[in-house]
Amino acid sequence: MNTKSLYQEVILDHNRKPRNYGTLEHPSHHAVGHNPLCGDRLDISLQLENDKINLIAFHGESCAICKASASMMTTAIKGKTRMDAETLIREFREMTLGELDLSHPHHLGRLTVFSGIRDLPTRVKCAILPWHTLHAALNALSNASTEAENDPAPSVSENASGNA
Repeated sequence: MNTKSLYQEVILDHNRKPRNYGTLEHPSHHAVGHNPLCGDRLDISLQLENDKINLIAFHGESCAICKASASMMTTAIKGKTRMDAETLIREFREMTLGELDLSHPHHLGRLTVFSGIRDLPTRVKCAILPWHTLHAALNALSNASTEAENDPAPSVSENASGNA
């Protein structure tokens, strides 16, 4: 199976059956993410105990790429430390922007299925929104956006500005 087919299969699967979709009753951390150009809006809640992400959930209205990215993100970071989550956030952002050399060691695992998104600049912000929102939640910011000064990872705005 080629990379494009695998990408499409994974996106469709996680869009139809998103993992960790829903809400948490008593989250220790929460943020709302918004991509104004696409209309994606996600709520991410997590329960952080002893610096470990024990529970995580997301819900909202978003395109298939955003929902699949959120689904795979929540699966990948559940049980990880805050530092491990921040490493994945950075690596995922760099991968989607074409800045991460996947032939070198990284921590993304199955998330590399999104590596081709760098060739679809209008969709980069869709894939990255859940990750920005997670970063905001981990850093006690209530909101995240993929636009301008509200973007918690400015390199996305600088590199993909006006493309979403």
